Amino acid sequence: MEAVQAAAEKLGLSSSQNPQVHVDESLGNDENGTGSPEAPLKTAVAAVEKYGKDVKVLIKKTGDDDYVELTASAMKKAVKGAEGNAKKRAKAEEQAKVQAAADADAARKLEAAKQIVISEDKSLPEAKKIKIREAKGLRGTRVRVSGWVHRLRQQKDLIFLVIRDGTGYLQCVISGQAAQTYGALTLVLESTITVYGVVTALPEGKTAPDNHELPVDFFEIVGVAAGGSEQINARITADSLPDLLYDQRHLVIRGETASSVLKVRAAVLKAFRATYEELGLMEVTPPCMVQTQVEGGSTLFEFNYYGEPAYLTQSSQLYLETCLPSLGDVFCVQESFRAEKAHTRRHLSEYTHVEAELAFLNFDEFLEHLEEFLCRSIDKVLEDPVAGNLVQQLNPGFQKPSRPFMRMTYADAIRYVNEHDILTNDEPPRHHVFGDDIAEAAERKMTDQIGKPIFLTHFPTAIKAFYMKRAPGDDRVTESVDVLMPNVGEITGGSMRISDLDELLAGYKREGIDPSPYYWYTDQRKYGTCPHGGYGIGLERFLAWLTDRFNVRDCSLYPRYTGRCRP
Repeated sequence: MEAVQAAAEKLGLSSSQNPQVHVDESLGNDENGTGSPEAPLKTAVAAVEKYGKDVKVLIKKTGDDDYVELTASAMKKAVKGAEGNAKKRAKAEEQAKVQAAADADAARKLEAAKQIVISEDKSLPEAKKIKIREAKGLRGTRVRVSGWVHRLRQQKDLIFLVIRDGTGYLQCVISGQAAQTYGALTLVLESTITVYGVVTALPEGKTAPDNHELPVDFFEIVGVAAGGSEQINARITADSLPDLLYDQRHLVIRGETASSVLKVRAAVLKAFRATYEELGLMEVTPPCMVQTQVEGGSTLFEFNYYGEPAYLTQSSQLYLETCLPSLGDVFCVQESFRAEKAHTRRHLSEYTHVEAELAFLNFDEFLEHLEEFLCRSIDKVLEDPVAGNLVQQLNPGFQKPSRPFMRMTYADAIRYVNEHDILTNDEPPRHHVFGDDIAEAAERKMTDQIGKPIFLTHFPTAIKAFYMKRAPGDDRVTESVDVLMPNVGEITGGSMRISDLDELLAGYKREGIDPSPYYWYTDQRKYGTCPHGGYGIGLERFLAWLTDRFNVRDCSLYPRYTGRCRP
């Protein structure tokens, strides 16, 4: 009451009167206002908090010119609001006291923990340095493992952590005095640590990676990761927007999903190379800086090459063709670049291009090779003890494509989409006609309806590249193919190449290409031409199909696309 009386006197009211306080909803200020007409408060709740529940409130509502006395019901509401705020403040103060006590206790524990020093027990067997992948075969053996803290859970006298080293995950348990050390108590995710102990199989009913764990008898902190607001799980969360995740890609790839995709990627490349070796193809490494185009000039990245115009390669196909006379059937795994300003989930500006060229075969033999290569490679990935399990985790229920692949010509596809009312993307949409480039969405819808792998063949000459061979007996179409898979669409494409010199020169002319820079490519038809064909696989698209990723960007280590060239 003394505060109320003092406030009343400050406002020029006698102590026998209830304080009279002014509240202006538009111009008032609860922090600096006094309740006078010159310095009104903003809310009635603040009036009650400052001057008590017996205060007389004069209020000027937004849009009004004069003050009026607050109604009884509004006053009751203001009192209730003030009481609620008081309870919240009291609770917050109590919580702050509890937290301060806990912080002080934690600080004392940490200070005491600094005095605890552990050392390796030299009476124990010498620890064998291993990678986590080796742990399963070394159960019962004392080992030394280094890695990053992937998961962390601290209890009263125990610390459970899962560490990773890129080869696997290992559950570790720190107990006893070791769990009371400063290093153990200040561990955070992504810290690096070396642990020592005997790999022990888990009893029935308990689970951990590879069904074993490591009771730690000694450990060393190698590097303490950032904590607080800089912790990794504060930098990237489940709700983070895609652009932020790509900004933080260096941290994202530490996660189980991203790293699993990259491990499957490595297994796919290994399988591709093994299959090519079995099929008798030799790997070569063509240049990435070129002065010719393969897929059209509009998607070329141009740069100044010592004063001459040059480009980042769109495809290594033309160079692979030159290797056939000397090295036989060949393949390469190279980066290709497309300057397409496309923001679709299937496009990248830089991607890993697996390409092959084969000599002395016809179109049917070419398709047989392509089917054999794809199916044999997929079998190898699924049989891999690590990658096979990861594919099933990432893409549960994945079924390898059944053989033989369905053969469907472009003309048959046009008939199919029209019969099933799969329209073009034009405005307004319409039925397809021969010569249309069937859009990705229409192609995918057709493939999903059919529900099996498709060799879509014999595309019109007008919509294909200059080097594709025309089909015997029908100059309108080429001996070309796209491989379509359900739920993803095209995963690879290829064709027989023009082997006739005059036909190739006509192709240059048709596409408006100056043949001069292609002299070395044209020479392949002058000096012992042969029937040959080849294809290219965008690794990221293939991987998106295999691992059920919605966007090919998630299948690249550091994706490059329109507007993205970092980190």
